[in-house]
Amino acid sequence: MEDAVADVLRQWQRAFPGLDTEPVAVIGRINRCASLLQQGGGGPLTREGLARPEFDILGALRRIGHELTPTQLARETFASGAAVTKRLRLLEERGLVARRADARDRRVSHLSLTEGGSALVDRIYPELLAYDRALLAGLTPEEREDLARALSRLLLVLEGSSGSLA
Repeated sequence: MEDAVADVLRQWQRAFPGLDTEPVAVIGRINRCASLLQQGGGGPLTREGLARPEFDILGALRRIGHELTPTQLARETFASGAAVTKRLRLLEERGLVARRADARDRRVSHLSLTEGGSALVDRIYPELLAYDRALLAGLTPEEREDLARALSRLLLVLEGSSGSLA
């Protein structure tokens, strides 16, 4: 049995027979995994009407434990400012996040979880961990450790080269 990226690799190899397409084997699979994880169909987030990126904002506010600005939230959730703004609008509409204007600079806002937002995170996070654990159950503990280590190494390489690959 092959994954979806194996077929993509064969197609590229047919289109460019002499070209080394090895990066597609890694980057393509990372992108495909990320896409499937972001969709998160059927899990506890779907049941609550949330996407992972929205929960990332709620989770950041919960784990940091104090107000954050939208810029700080973007940094904490590895998202763009525009994406955070869109997600915050949805979360505010649902009454999960509250916004407070800065007393000295009205252009700056401070965000926090509402009581309902905090209760939601506290209730759903253990379920999300169990769901994610089930997603990884097809890998042995050693495979999960190896994968985490390899991804950490790749992340360090990519973070270290920020800007220098452009």
